[in-house]
Amino acid sequence: AVLAVVPLLVACGAQPPRVDQEGSPPPAAAKPAPQKPPQYTLKRGGGFYQDDGPGDSIPGNLDAVPDAEPRAEPLHRFANNPYSVLGRDYVPAKELKPYRARGVASWYGRKFHGQKTSSGEIYDMFAMTAAHPILPLPSYVRVTNVRTGRSVIVRVNDRGPFKHDRVIDLSYAAATKLGIASAGTGEVEVERITMAQIASGEYRRCVSGV
Repeated sequence: AVLAVVPLLVACGAQPPRVDQEGSPPPAAAKPAPQKPPQYTLKRGGGFYQDDGPGDSIPGNLDAVPDAEPRAEPLHRFANNPYSVLGRDYVPAKELKPYRARGVASWYGRKFHGQKTSSGEIYDMFAMTAAHPILPLPSYVRVTNVRTGRSVIVRVNDRGPFKHDRVIDLSYAAATKLGIASAGTGEVEVERITMAQIASGEYRRCVSGV
């Protein structure tokens, strides 16, 4: 089974979390209530999409796709604003602080391939990217398969997943390299790569794929 997160809407010059494309967004209020995050509606409550998957045209060398190369990037101007999904409020971090979490990772595929992410970039399921509910966009994280110890580095440029038991949504390529694509999910540890680690090159000490 494959977890997919919900489609996107354009707002404030950027893409907020993926929302229901079959409905119409609520009209923008002239003066929104102070400090009230925007509301978004998930298409299927964050469940599995039976019509999502890797598709038929899968490159044969995904294991050879290089990890994302961490670099200093400015935070997105709009994609880190507070938002709400399924009645739950999310407040993305706007400071590049250390972060570590363990939980279930999922991945999303062809259903969103070629669509805009929350940062306004085009989602490429064969690139080393990921979605996270609150990490700053963009961010770089190391994701480690707890069962095998294999790790990859991905660039976080999207929002999701929104199921309570999921910590990160990976691209198909990242899930393949981690060895969880076939199962659909897997237990992982997520650790943010800090600016200090990027500047010093310390993140290279842990070799990807080991």
